Amino acid sequence: MNSPGQGAVAASLQAIARTTKRGRYRREVWRFFRAKPLGAIGLFFIFLTLFVAAFGTFLQPYDPIQMRFTERLEAPSANHLLGTDPFGRDVLSNIIAGAKVSVYVGFVSVLLGAGLGGIWGVTSGYLGGRFDLISQRLVDIKQSIPTLALALAVVATFGNSLNIVVLAISLGALGGAVRVVRSQAITVRHMPYVEAALSIGASNRRIILRHVLPNCVPPWIIVASAGLGAAILAEASLSFLGVGVPPPHPSWGRMLSGLGRDYLTAAPWLSFAPGLAIMTVVLAFNLFGDALRDVLDPKLRGTSRRR
Repeated sequence: MNSPGQGAVAASLQAIARTTKRGRYRREVWRFFRAKPLGAIGLFFIFLTLFVAAFGTFLQPYDPIQMRFTERLEAPSANHLLGTDPFGRDVLSNIIAGAKVSVYVGFVSVLLGAGLGGIWGVTSGYLGGRFDLISQRLVDIKQSIPTLALALAVVATFGNSLNIVVLAISLGALGGAVRVVRSQAITVRHMPYVEAALSIGASNRRIILRHVLPNCVPPWIIVASAGLGAAILAEASLSFLGVGVPPPHPSWGRMLSGLGRDYLTAAPWLSFAPGLAIMTVVLAFNLFGDALRDVLDPKLRGTSRRR
């Protein structure tokens, strides 16, 4: 049996190990911020968007859908920081409420599309043969259709509910994830440790889960992070065209389309505010995705350090 002294020593060693691990994580994060300041700025705005989406109900100065006709088309002021629309609704409150919709559509569609695409790509790249040939021809067919046209077709067929919009955008994220992850899976398939696992009789399922899939995570993360900005932009585009997220869900794209376009010269804040929100969020995800690519891609890691 272990003595109390041995137990105390073991607990101390575990505490030291945890402290060392936390310190290593802090150093890695700080190194990332110093090496990739634009990526750090993008990450800051991503966290800011997530915070606004999560706590927007408490941050909204007014009810975003409540109409106040006595305050219609007010310019930005102390009472309404971003002005009001022709129905007297506070623009800032609508921007905050729209962040929740954009974050939900962006993250769920990318998790669905890039997640299924990653599994498809790993399986296709590892198994190869006829399965890979047929699956890649299906991906070629899908990639030949513009993403926005495919989303419009899906929404026109099944309606423009929130979940249908998510499904339509996720189809656009599918093909890119399949291609990128498949190429990585093909590389990993020929590694010595995979051949060693095959030689001792390991099943394909075990090899995929234990060896191939973990090595395909870095490129998948890069694809997913870059796809988030594209998904948010796709949702705004569909809403701008009138087939996106339906009312009463606030949408940045719909704010740009209807009243923002009609009152472009008389009330420019109606289009400036949602346009700036879309541009900031999409740019933040793109900057962070580029920084992740430089950090996680072994081919670019040395180059990024030299720069």
